[in-house]
Amino acid sequence: MASSEYESYYAIIRAIPPGRVMTYGDVAAYAGRPRQARRVGYALAASKGRDVPWWRVINAEGAISLRTPDGGSESMQRDLLEAEGVEFTLERRVPLDRFRHRP
Repeated sequence: MASSEYESYYAIIRAIPPGRVMTYGDVAAYAGRPRQARRVGYALAASKGRDVPWWRVINAEGAISLRTPDGGSESMQRDLLEAEGVEFTLERRVPLDRFRHRP
């Protein structure tokens, strides 16, 4: 069973609407745990089978982190985001000023 800390991250991630993203740091900050971005990554790695839209969480540079919770690839995460309307720059980054979700 996931800890209450992880569950707080999952609740925030589930609330990210399609076509929007948050960074690991954003999720941690909204959960009241600033500077705990890495813990969000650990929570996502443990989220298998929890119906958490992990692909909507990216790094602070707007890029996809190479590891995904279900063993998917960078291209899989990008495909999922693009299917929701998220765009990428030529540098393979999401323009956070346009697509960042701020609850």
